[in-house]
Amino acid sequence: MNKPSDVFIVAIDGYSSCGKSTLARQLARRFGWVYVDTGAMYRATTLYLMQHNISPEDSGDIEKALQNIRVSFKNIQGVNTTFLNDQNVEADIRSLDISSRVSEVAAIPQVRRKMVDLQKNMATPPGLVMDGRDIGTVVFPHAQLKIFLTADPDIRSKRRYNELKQQENNNVTLQEIKKNILHRDTIDTQRKDSPLTQAEDAILIDNSLLSIDEQLELACRLVKEKMSQKDTDTPC
Repeated sequence: MNKPSDVFIVAIDGYSSCGKSTLARQLARRFGWVYVDTGAMYRATTLYLMQHNISPEDSGDIEKALQNIRVSFKNIQGVNTTFLNDQNVEADIRSLDISSRVSEVAAIPQVRRKMVDLQKNMATPPGLVMDGRDIGTVVFPHAQLKIFLTADPDIRSKRRYNELKQQENNNVTLQEIKKNILHRDTIDTQRKDSPLTQAEDAILIDNSLLSIDEQLELACRLVKEKMSQKDTDTPC
């Protein structure tokens, strides 16, 4: 296992539908680093529990299920793709049905412990970009750069709505999406185990009025600043 000190780690936390995965993916590509979508890990776990009719309240069955869950990522034609037990589930885990349940599953202590242990072992030189809810506070509290993303709930809802409307046979309404986002915010910030919170040394970015490119360039400058403190050359 690599020591986190050997890897430049960017931890991106924030609310749902803030574009964390988009920023993390772009930033990793810009620097040629490893990207890990921790939200996909929780979504895949949620999918597995749903497929096997396991209730989030059944701690015994969840403990057994976690022994059979393997989440991995593969780069397919430039796209970071999620696999659950060697099955491509990227499309399945992005549904509103999964979105409506994932925060409850992610709040289960056994699930969080399992995922956090896996995440801590994913640090790969020379760099890692990881996004989620507790990356800068729990998974990598000593990350060289921590970013906390936020945006107006109405803007987040509209972004998510536009994303889902591109999927076939998706009749979800904007009102349903906003209700889901606010529900997830409540669960994420109020759960007892590793709640969503901004780390004291995290840099807050409100991207409500930022384009994707503007957000990326801002994050890239932050990385350059942090790396220059170590007299390290960067590819930006």
